[in-house]
Amino acid sequence: MHLMELPREVLLGEDLKDKVSQVARRLKLGENTLILYGPKTKEIAGKDVEKHLKNSFNVRNLVIKEASMREVQKTLEVIENENIKWLLGVGGGSVIDVAKLASFKAGIPFISFPTTASHDGIASANASIKDLNAKTSIKARPPVAIIADVNVIKTAPYRYLAAGVGDMISNLTAVKDWELAHKIKGEYFSEYAASLSLMSAKMVIKNANIIRLGNEESVRKVIKGLISSGVAMSIAGSSRPASGAEHLFSHALDAIAPKPALHGEQCGVGTIIMAYLHGLKWQKIRETLKRVGAPTNAYELGIDPEFIIEALTIAHTIRPERYTILGKDGLTKEAAEKAAKVTGVI
Repeated sequence: MHLMELPREVLLGEDLKDKVSQVARRLKLGENTLILYGPKTKEIAGKDVEKHLKNSFNVRNLVIKEASMREVQKTLEVIENENIKWLLGVGGGSVIDVAKLASFKAGIPFISFPTTASHDGIASANASIKDLNAKTSIKARPPVAIIADVNVIKTAPYRYLAAGVGDMISNLTAVKDWELAHKIKGEYFSEYAASLSLMSAKMVIKNANIIRLGNEESVRKVIKGLISSGVAMSIAGSSRPASGAEHLFSHALDAIAPKPALHGEQCGVGTIIMAYLHGLKWQKIRETLKRVGAPTNAYELGIDPEFIIEALTIAHTIRPERYTILGKDGLTKEAAEKAAKVTGVI
């Protein structure tokens, strides 16, 4: 049996802070809600959303400082003690990941209200939680609704939008890895999910000049692509359509680099290298990232080249069960160095 869980409503537009109540009413989510936000996202949008919600619902709030199991546990306690029927995550990746995992564990729905467009976690079923002894994301459930307010997302530093492009362009190599695993390991492959994922990547390549302007239209293009990526993963029932060796490289950097860059930035650089290994047109990928102002090398990531090489040699160990272009044994130091040098990453 193949189960597909998809968001039931997606709202994309301007000035949507007062629309959460209508969505919750339409979806019959119940009276008691818990809103999660970060210290910054509380000021950016959280307080306003909460104020509007209080007219129609019993609202509790919680400030989330990081995506950790401690914060998830804290959220679960409030859910239980206050008889919470649904969650609302207003924030970036960390807040939405905590809302996602807590709602999954509690068996209640959650609404995603992103304040940045830096990665496809705003719409996917996967949560990245730091201290779960897992170096990658874990499976939860997708949001029951996504409310993307262009005016809110536009206020985030442009760097986050460019990172969103990096996360989306990585679909090109993720799908190649998935096809490889299908051919070599007989892994399940969904042509429909793969096509939807590739469409998101191709769309950002086509619209790079619009995205680099950092205006309302730029945000809309990126958000639509990130939501499509999330839906592709829901259709596949795994993160395969949007997460391959380039994501393993990013997770490896998170584990070893003293100061990792944004997830989407690292994935973008990883995509350049993995595209080279796959024999794809990696120059076109690098050109797109340059055009939108995303990093294309170690220097721009702010990460020492030695960590880039090390991450490339250990990436295959992050999820050994996931077959990619890195193979079972990974890259040798020489092969990693060559790939990084040829592509100009180091």
